[in-house]
Amino acid sequence: MVIIIILDFTASCFQEVFIFFEKNCNDFNTCFTYCLKEQKIKKINIMKNLVKLGFAALLSLGSMTSKAQSNITSKDNSLLWEVSGNGLSKPSYITGTFHILCTKDFEIKPKVLKALEKSDNFVMEINYTDPAEMMSLQKMYQKTDKKISDQLSREEAKELNSILANYGTDLKSVDSSNPQTLYALLSTKAVPCPQTEVKLYEMELLKKAIKDKKSIKGLEKVDDQMKAISEAYDMKSTIAQLKMGKEYEILFRQMIEAFKNENVQSLYSLFKDKRFMNTRQEKAMLTNRNQNWVKIMPEMMKKESSLFAVGGSHLMGENGIITLLRSQGYTVKPVTSL
Repeated sequence: MVIIIILDFTASCFQEVFIFFEKNCNDFNTCFTYCLKEQKIKKINIMKNLVKLGFAALLSLGSMTSKAQSNITSKDNSLLWEVSGNGLSKPSYITGTFHILCTKDFEIKPKVLKALEKSDNFVMEINYTDPAEMMSLQKMYQKTDKKISDQLSREEAKELNSILANYGTDLKSVDSSNPQTLYALLSTKAVPCPQTEVKLYEMELLKKAIKDKKSIKGLEKVDDQMKAISEAYDMKSTIAQLKMGKEYEILFRQMIEAFKNENVQSLYSLFKDKRFMNTRQEKAMLTNRNQNWVKIMPEMMKKESSLFAVGGSHLMGENGIITLLRSQGYTVKPVTSL
């Protein structure tokens, strides 16, 4: 969701960031910005998950079949799940996240912190402690040779320029960007608070995991996420999404409340609307990635306990992580307390 994307983020600075955090920081976002300024690193405002995921990836819940719904009941309203059985020596956990929240809405449930405490590994969608991934992010947001305006007719370019005014920018300023960067602008409209008042869910967990000396791992690479976004959102579909800034604002507020209440059924119903994600986009952003993740999760759980932190949209549904793991023989059950 919204946050600071680093352009020219070197491996050495990445290490300095976390050393600085551990020694001096109580507030993650403030220190992160401080380090960037000290290093004179260029930054831009962009969607969380370092926005590679895009707003839809992080929130979308996709559509469910009646079969999938029959496996998820009202008693399963939890964003923390325990994985056991199928030869595991000890349980692992999966927590659904909301990548970015306003400070007033932010809370990591005690049971999630307990699950992190009981786990040997902390596994995110991407391992942000891997300098190679940071370098991939740097390359991802470098200016492109193919301008946005070159991909549009004169009328379309004029329309986009008008739309971008609602996001505090214009076509000239973003002309050398890619569709993913444009899509990230949705967060600036959807998040109902200033950027100085946002909290990054996974980054707060990451800070705790580093402090507790957990092993940090990732389920995919930056390049994997960018490929998914490219397959899901071309320039035209990205512009179509930008037109729905107001709808995203409403959706975001409703989903925040559902997330705070751990109401997974409500989260599903809120994002069944095909205006936000069609079948092709769901396959690229959710289904394919979920299927790839569950291929490598067993190895991460086999000898050690892991806490997997992934966007809440990836948990449920016929092709959600929970259903896919159950199909492999694991017992996956909601956790009310630990």
